[in-house]
This record gives sequence, structure tokens and C-alpha cells, in this order.
Amino acid sequence: MKAIVTILAVAALASVPLWLRDPYLLNALITTGIFVIGAMSLNLLLGFTGQLSLGHIAFFGIGAYVSALTSLGFDIGLPGGFRLVHAPWPPIIGFVLAILIAGLCGYFVGLLSFRVRGAYFVIVTISFAEVVRLVALNWVELTQGPLALTNIPSIALPLPGFGELTLRTKFHNYYLVLVVALIAYLLIARLVHSHFGRSMRGLMENETLAVSVGIDVTRTLTIAAVISAAIAGAAGSLYAHYIRIIDPEVFAFINTVTMVIMVITGGKGSLAGPVVGGLIFGLLPVGLRPVMAPEAQWIAYGGVLIAILFVLPRGIVPSLALRLAKWRRPAGPPPVTVTETAAKEPA
Repeated sequence: MKAIVTILAVAALASVPLWLRDPYLLNALITTGIFVIGAMSLNLLLGFTGQLSLGHIAFFGIGAYVSALTSLGFDIGLPGGFRLVHAPWPPIIGFVLAILIAGLCGYFVGLLSFRVRGAYFVIVTISFAEVVRLVALNWVELTQGPLALTNIPSIALPLPGFGELTLRTKFHNYYLVLVVALIAYLLIARLVHSHFGRSMRGLMENETLAVSVGIDVTRTLTIAAVISAAIAGAAGSLYAHYIRIIDPEVFAFINTVTMVIMVITGGKGSLAGPVVGGLIFGLLPVGLRPVMAPEAQWIAYGGVLIAILFVLPRGIVPSLALRLAKWRRPAGPPPVTVTETAAKEPA
């Protein structure tokens, strides 16, 4: 049943550019899809290991800057009068490097921060994101600082025998984001349902018991952080090559909050949760913009968020799945109490 629903959902999403002719709405779907990928990567930590990272946007921004600088090239000075010159490489190489370097950063952050828990871990992740933002803001020779990196080339896919296909249009970028999102979804699903995924869930539910049966806490959480950061880096690369301009505002805290909202409202710990929550809260501002003033939009946004969490406290997907399971469960005879059992027994 779940497989059929997933296939139908993918088919419906794949058909959107064939009938949606409004470029504004298609642009909103593309940017929403990119942040859905980021939310799925955050859900791997928050939903399956129970670790809240409020600096997750750092990996998104690292992926964006790495991919942009790889495809634009740079020339920076080094201590001792030396210069580091990098000629532009194809954007597809930048996309791969964004995944690798974001994953490497996730490894070092996880190795250091997973030695602490709770509020200390949250502070470490926020601090890391702020340090990366300040580097992007102040290393003007490399990142152009607040002036932004501009004219970032679009991703081009090599086609053997036909040259290459440059993904400039919204039509092309929509399918690129959809394919990457589907790959990320399948990767996370495969990981969650593996032995490693059971280890992650064990740590989230009872860390003491998980340690007692031989699960290496730091190793498990660090691997989860690497995969999560790598997927976020892929989303950042897609963002950079689609928007074609990035500045340090990509590290804004509101972007992390947006991802957290997508995960929590959709249902943390469920595969489809970030997708459902992401589509709702990614497209909700687009629907409110024509009918409300900016101040009223934020009030309505918060009202919808509170209403969902009040009515469906576990998130949309888990709560609806639970109610559907109760509705489909056949009604059996009422349970027999201990008193009734004793009364039926012969004296």
C-alpha cells in the first residue's frame, strides 16, 4: 500500500510541469523542493537519532559556496606571498564536491559535538553555523562577502554522443530537483530500514540500553551526521546553480527554522513527513501573498502551524497514519476484565 501511494505521489509530482504554465508557481515549487531535500537531511538527525541541530543550514550553505566557487574559479592570496588560483570546472564537478566537502564538515562537527548532549549540542551546532556565516561574510577575496557571488553557471549534464544538456530553464531544474529529492528519499529509506537504522532508533529511544548491547554511540551519530550533511550540501548546490547568486544570507537562522518546521509539522521520524510538511509550509507563503498584507501573512503562517501541532501533535503523516490504522482495525469483542474472568471460574 505504501509503495503504491509513493509511486502515485511521484507520478503526480512528475506531471506538474506538463500542465502548470505559471512560471512563478513553478519557481516556488523548485525552491520548495530544494528545502524539502534539506528538511529530509535534517530529519535523519532529528527524527531518527533524536539530535536537534539548529545549525543545519551551515551544511546547506557550504554546499552552495563550494559548488559555486568550483564552477566560477577563484584567485586568492596565501601567507608568504603565494597565490592559489583555481580555474573554473564544470558545475557537475562542483555538485559532487559540494556533497563530499559538506559530508566532511559533518564528520568533524559530529566527531566533536556528539560528545555532548541536549542543549550543549544545540549550542555547538548554532555556533558552527555562525562561524561559517562570518567566514563567508568577511573573506571577501574568496566569497565577495556581502557583494555576493554572481553569474553562477547552471548545471550541465554530459550526454555521450550528444554533447551536454545545460539545465537553464525552470522545466529542466524542476526535474533535476525532483530526481535528487527522490534519490535522497530512497537513500534515507534504505538507511533507516537497515541494521544501522535500527541502531539509530535504539539510541533515540534508550541510549543506555543501546550502549549495553554494544552500539557505538559516537560512531553511529557521526555517520548519521555525515550522510545528513552530505544531502544538505547537495541541496545547497542545487540552490546555488538554480538561483545563480548567493551571499552570506544563505546561512540565515530563519532557513534552519524553516527546515525544522517542515520536519516537525510533517512528522519527525517518518520518511514522508518532511515532504508533506515541506510542501505545505513552502507553498503556504505563496498562497497567502496575493490575499494578505505581509504582517498578516506571518500571523496566518503561525496560526496554521499551531493548529496543525494542536490537532495532529505527532505531525501530519504519523497522526493520520495512526487514525487510519484505527479506522481500518476490525471491531472485536470487548476485552474481558480480570473480575469477569474470576466470576466465570468455578468455585
